[in-house]
Amino acid sequence: MIALSLAEVAEIVGGQSYDIPDPDVRVTGPVVIDSREVKTGSLFVAFAGEHVDGHDYARRAVDAGAVAVLAARPLGVPAVVVDDVQAALGALARAVVARLGTDVVALTGSAGKTSTKDLIAQVLQRHAPTVWTPGSLNNEIGLPLTALTATDETRHLVLEMGARGIGHIRYLTGLTPPRIGLVLNVGTAHIGEFGGREQIAVAKGELVESLPAADAGGVAVLNADDPLVRAMASRTKARVTLFGEAEDADVRAEDVRLTGTGQPSFSLRTPTGCSDVTLRLYGEHHVSNALAAAAVAHELGMSADEIAIALSGAGSLSRWRMEVTERPDGVTIVNDAYNANPESMRAALRALAAMGRGRRTWAVLGQMAELGDASLAEHDAVGRLAVRLNVSKLVAVGGREASWLQLGAYNEGSWGEESVHVSDARAAVDLLRSELRPGDVVLVKASRSVGLERVALALLGTEGEVAGR
Repeated sequence: MIALSLAEVAEIVGGQSYDIPDPDVRVTGPVVIDSREVKTGSLFVAFAGEHVDGHDYARRAVDAGAVAVLAARPLGVPAVVVDDVQAALGALARAVVARLGTDVVALTGSAGKTSTKDLIAQVLQRHAPTVWTPGSLNNEIGLPLTALTATDETRHLVLEMGARGIGHIRYLTGLTPPRIGLVLNVGTAHIGEFGGREQIAVAKGELVESLPAADAGGVAVLNADDPLVRAMASRTKARVTLFGEAEDADVRAEDVRLTGTGQPSFSLRTPTGCSDVTLRLYGEHHVSNALAAAAVAHELGMSADEIAIALSGAGSLSRWRMEVTERPDGVTIVNDAYNANPESMRAALRALAAMGRGRRTWAVLGQMAELGDASLAEHDAVGRLAVRLNVSKLVAVGGREASWLQLGAYNEGSWGEESVHVSDARAAVDLLRSELRPGDVVLVKASRSVGLERVALALLGTEGEVAGR
């Protein structure tokens, strides 16, 4: 973060100073919400959570080097006290981003946000100093914390924006107004909360509505292959650029193919040139993510060759998203257990089928959460798809939703023990340990709440990483 005095912080957030002997002392370290992450010069933000109240750790934060606490009440340590800590954190981020004048790139979508953000970050980092959202910290707390890590040297600020309802993205764009806005897709993630894909499109489209007009440099980057996203062109004053495999896409992929190990290769075409790309990532669904990253990079001045080189060298920066590890015995574990929705589940199964040509494949799947009334049909459809893709064995893990996965496979034509339903992660691990053979490929995927990463970690001998979960 750019250095600010405590007096400046208080003015920006509309707070009152308490127990601050010198208001000219500057915040020179990171802004944090966890007292264990305090560094010398930090500002500690005290949130009162459901289980833990950050105010209880204010003294610890100051003792560790924080110059002050942003809090909702006086604490007997240097503090800037406000009525609403979350609003104050947002105001601070908005002020810092405005002072920096950096290019803000915001992206949203139902699936692939984090993978695409990681690609954009790695491509732009080759162009100029770039700050981006770590992991999936894409909400009203994670986004401003990310923005506050930018410095005077930061040229590009890449921010992932999530939404669980109408108005959420509008709020986030108010904190860090983007110049470039990217919408990946409109799917069924969180459809139970939104009430339908059309409502999801309304929410995601708030991003392009927030952009400056074309003559002020605003650019809306939209997926030409998704009709609901393409239609968002009518909702923005910004210039529109399309990406995808459609013939009229400004940035598009041609001659898409998969390597023998399931990695996409294609010819990247941009308005200023073309170049060949072979991704290190697995699965054809990453072609769309790569095109989205390429479109953003093109808008920021990178050539087709520069983009292709960067994309071909990029990997995954976020854990448990198509992490591919081969054990010494030749068993390949694909840990994609960070989250799941119908679109990402289908993409992962297709990637498994491509990676496992000529090998036995295992799909270890669990619940897809927040699907509402569509849950039964969507779980059934995923189970059926596993059979259609000739996945050797489906292991459905968990309760009712997992049984729907297994039932879908059974009704599609699974026979014998090609599909099985087990109660929990431990049962899945026991089954796999007894039946895996060298050369097998195992996909592990479910919604985050299921914690199915424990299966992948156990099979890799690192289950201690999630001890106590």
